Amino acid sequence: MGTKEILTAIKKLPVSERILIVEKTLKNIREAALKKNLESAADALLEDYKSDKELTAFSSIDFESFYEAR
Repeated sequence: MGTKEILTAIKKLPVSERILIVEKTLKNIREAALKKNLESAADALLEDYKSDKELTAFSSIDFESFYEAR
């Protein structure tokens, strides 16, 4: 189904359903953009985390149990 067919089908829907489609589409676009931005940021920092031991200093204790002191 092409863009024209989709738009024609959407025009036939009641206004409430058309609004729902727009809202869900915008949410999907925002989520995809955020995911892309986060992936880009992670890729940009990957080499730093591989080579800079100060950035990973606490990862050596990742599997240790911690207990709350009261």
